[in-house]
Amino acid sequence: TCCASSPLPMAMAFMSSSDPKSTPVINVSVLLPTYNERSNLPVIIYLLVEAFSSGSLSGVSFEIIIVDDASPDNTLEVARLLQNLYGPEIIRLRPRPGKLGLGTAYAHGLQSARGEWIVLMDADLSHHPKFLKDFFDKQKNTNADVVTGTRYAAGGGGVAGWSWTRKCVSRIANALAQVLLAPGEASDLTGAYRLYRREVLERVVPLVNSKGYTFQMEMIVRASRLGYVVKEVPIAFVDRLYGESKLGASEIAEYLRGLVRLFFTT
Repeated sequence: TCCASSPLPMAMAFMSSSDPKSTPVINVSVLLPTYNERSNLPVIIYLLVEAFSSGSLSGVSFEIIIVDDASPDNTLEVARLLQNLYGPEIIRLRPRPGKLGLGTAYAHGLQSARGEWIVLMDADLSHHPKFLKDFFDKQKNTNADVVTGTRYAAGGGGVAGWSWTRKCVSRIANALAQVLLAPGEASDLTGAYRLYRREVLERVVPLVNSKGYTFQMEMIVRASRLGYVVKEVPIAFVDRLYGESKLGASEIAEYLRGLVRLFFTT
C-alpha cells in the first residue's frame, strides 16, 4: 500500500547529448541515506520526481540513489517497490549491511552516482524538494560550487515542529561555529540540505573525520577552506513526520568536541 495508483509525474531519467550544439544536459544524482524511513520514503520519492518533472527543473535528468543501512523496519523492501514503480534508471538501490554512518553512506552512494551535480538531503521529509529550484537558480546565477539550505536567512527560512529549547540549541550551535570557524557566507552549518558540484564532494568527503551533527559542519568548512564558492538559499525545515529525532546531551557534547577540533585543524 506504500505506492498508490495515482498518476505519476513524468520523469526524465539520465541521458546525454552527442550533439555539441545542443543545450547541455544537466545530470543530477540525489543521495538519500535511509534508516527506518519506511513511512517517509514513498512520499519523499514522489515529491522528488514531481519536483524534477515540472517548472524550470523539467529539463534536468536525474537519479535517486537510496543507501539503506539494513533498516529493521524493512525500508529496503519499500525502496524495491518504488524502484519497480518508477524504474531502475530513476531509483537506484545501494544497500549496506549495517548502520555505518552518514559520511560513509555519502561516499558509498557517490561511487555509483552518475551526475555532475549531487543533492544531499534527508529522507524524513524535513527537506522539501520544492526548494530544489531555488538551489539550482542560485547556482546558475552565482556559479557556486556548493549551495546550502539555511534555516536562518534574513527574510526567509525557518523551522517548524521543534520545541523552543531545540531551536535555541540550534541557534547557539550555529552562532558558536560562526565565531570559531568563520565559514564565510554559510549561516547554517549543521543543515543537511545541499547541492554540491561533484568534484567538490569527491575531494571533501575523504577529508572529513566527524560524525553526527558535526559531519555537515565539517563538510561546509572544508569546502570553504579549499576555496570553493559556497552560497546559500533560505529553506523551511519541518521536523520529521514519522519516526523519532534524537538530540540529547551526548549529541551536544559531540558537537562541542567537534567544533573545538575543527577550530584547531582547519
